[in-house]
Amino acid sequence: MSNSIRPVHLDEPTWVRRLLLVVSLGFLALFLLLPLAVVFSEALKKGWELYAQALVEPDALAAIRLTLLVAAIAVPLNLALGVAAAWAITKFQFRGKQALVTLIDLPFSVSPVVAGLIYVLLFGSHGWLGPLLKAYDLKVVYAVPGVVLATLFVTFPFVARELIPLMQAQGSEEEQAALTLGASGWQMFRRVTLPNIKWGLLYGVILCNARAMGEFGAVSVVSGHVRGLTNTIPLHVEILYNEYAYQASFAVASVLALLALVTLVLKSVVEWRGGRQLKDQALPSEFPGAAPLQLKVAG
Repeated sequence: MSNSIRPVHLDEPTWVRRLLLVVSLGFLALFLLLPLAVVFSEALKKGWELYAQALVEPDALAAIRLTLLVAAIAVPLNLALGVAAAWAITKFQFRGKQALVTLIDLPFSVSPVVAGLIYVLLFGSHGWLGPLLKAYDLKVVYAVPGVVLATLFVTFPFVARELIPLMQAQGSEEEQAALTLGASGWQMFRRVTLPNIKWGLLYGVILCNARAMGEFGAVSVVSGHVRGLTNTIPLHVEILYNEYAYQASFAVASVLALLALVTLVLKSVVEWRGGRQLKDQALPSEFPGAAPLQLKVAG
């Protein structure tokens, strides 16, 4: 937009724009880049050999495996639950719809520590369901199932919250047209809905995975900090740091830092691709999915 048609209140002096840019870059450098640099410098302070030893130590490997396992369970479940919740909220009218939206946002407003405590009160040995679980020799709290449940709770909103506004903005006209052309419910979702929401869905999955791998508060409460069994990467880092094994703690923390950087790169790529998709959708085009569905009906 040229300066001649910019609103007066947006036409700031050059020095103001430069000052805002310097402040923003300085804030990012101080609170983002500098901590990352400290993590990697401390991790490699005593050389690559000790760095590698800290990562292949049995407890560290167990923490990495558990973190990946929990993410592998929590992310697909939240993917399915998030799509189902977003579909119900955006495509149907029913009583309690606003209550469902509020419940989806609940993990954002509840402290992760409180969430972990809730599971202890439910599934602990002295909890509401504790005697029943004990009778069947089942263990949830201070075991892997508790870690998975806590992670599911804190990561549930990410997929649903990315899809709900996107699906509301897109409406349901294309799905109705697909049904009119004779498509089944699965064909409608696969050929019409999924292509329209794929980038928002992928964005939500990336955020969900990042939170699942980095969650500390809720997992700390339900895990019991059992080395080699219930410690995820963040918990293992805390234990090493409290034991004054600083180089090992920073070495393991660098794994999380690398995962965070990969997440940022994927997030940027998805935002770029999603922005291009929105631009393409803004252009006049034929009904997406109509041609394949017409062939299917004709056949």
